[in-house]
Amino acid sequence: MWTTSEIAIPSNPLDFIIGQDEAVSFARIAAKQRRNLLLVGPPGTGKSLIAQALAHLLPRPLQEVSVLHNPSTPEKPILEVRSQEQIASEAKTFHEGKIVSLTQVPFQVLERLGFKCKRCGLTSDVNASVCPDCGADKYKKETTLLDEFTFRFDAPIKLEKTVHTTIQKNGREERAAFERSDDGKIFLYDGEALAKIEKERQRKPRKILLSLERKTFVQATSASETELLGDVKHDPYGGHPKIGLQPFECIVPGAVHEAHEGVLFIDELSTLGRLQKFILTAMQDKQFPITGKNASSTGASVRVDSVPCDFILVGAINTAEVPSLLPALRSRITGNGYEVLLKATMPENKQNKEKLVQFIAQEIRKDGKIPHADKQAVEKIISEAKNRAKQIDDKNGYTLRLRELSGLVKLAGDLAVSEEANAIQAKHVEQALERSKTIEEQATEQYGSLWKTQASDYSTKKRKNSTDVV
Repeated sequence: MWTTSEIAIPSNPLDFIIGQDEAVSFARIAAKQRRNLLLVGPPGTGKSLIAQALAHLLPRPLQEVSVLHNPSTPEKPILEVRSQEQIASEAKTFHEGKIVSLTQVPFQVLERLGFKCKRCGLTSDVNASVCPDCGADKYKKETTLLDEFTFRFDAPIKLEKTVHTTIQKNGREERAAFERSDDGKIFLYDGEALAKIEKERQRKPRKILLSLERKTFVQATSASETELLGDVKHDPYGGHPKIGLQPFECIVPGAVHEAHEGVLFIDELSTLGRLQKFILTAMQDKQFPITGKNASSTGASVRVDSVPCDFILVGAINTAEVPSLLPALRSRITGNGYEVLLKATMPENKQNKEKLVQFIAQEIRKDGKIPHADKQAVEKIISEAKNRAKQIDDKNGYTLRLRELSGLVKLAGDLAVSEEANAIQAKHVEQALERSKTIEEQATEQYGSLWKTQASDYSTKKRKNSTDVV
């Protein structure tokens, strides 16, 4: 029996997006040229998915951003931006790890460092992510959007640069760290070496605001001022030298900072109101200070200037909200980016039908809790996509309001699970269509109209109040 389990899922995250070819084309350019993007269209047409896919096309972050204690003026912490090369160079200035052979490294550590296959146990070159003996994945090169659509119990481990563990030395157990270099060597840092590293860190207190391992996609939809722009945490002990926190330890980055070298995605952009002007400033200057937002807090006098925030803004709004967008912000987006109107429908043809089948398979794999759909169920869902295009947008073709269609697939899947069926069948889709009716549709069926439903609620309340008086 044919099911959607036979549908191949594309490896490129932008190919997950159905029917929005123009928007996908602009997203590719935006990722390559670091341009901003304003996506305009009805809910459920793929705005957030486009933003996530764009972020996955970006290279990994190259800068680590930290704040350091400033002995002379603690309220003005020192900002430091370092590359991976600088971090490695600074680590070698005070201690060089001991090079060890593969046979001297525990097998669990070799697996996590990318040398040993978890399935067959063969040791091979770290640059080979696939075991040359059994063909299994030794590790994930990087996390992609495809991982969200793949449900596996034997998923390969995440590749690590440094593994902390314990070793036996002079008959005693002590902490240690194994570190993999870029040229495939393994360095051992024993307890004495780690103590030196810790001492160096204490000599130069540091708080990392943005690590090199951060994500390139940051969502700030409906964010508050502190969530968007950062803040300084309140210290109840007022920075007391013995029991309080130093000001640099209280610095909290905002979404504009966390999106540095990545994508800042804001859905319903116009609802941020006055905060739009701060986004505009951050986009213009590519840096934004972090200060205490609460005037009564001990962090009110703490400030870190020039915190980098070089991000790609992907904003999403509905068509009716375009006039509510801050004109200066919209001008900044279009001055270094693109405005794209997303489509609500796509033509009915063989190619687009195949894309819908792919979408159904993607949603089932992404959910991970429902069975795949058989051919009759898929045809039923596609037929509903045609109906919705006509009913909602008065167009001949397939609807691209895919969030609601995804809900239909999941409900049909849940019904199949409740019957312990091996696949989603046409009857499950029909039942899902009946059970997924909106409140307005249900009210019309039961009372004739939504107004009569509201009137009946009011009448019941009025009758109850009259009884209470009597």
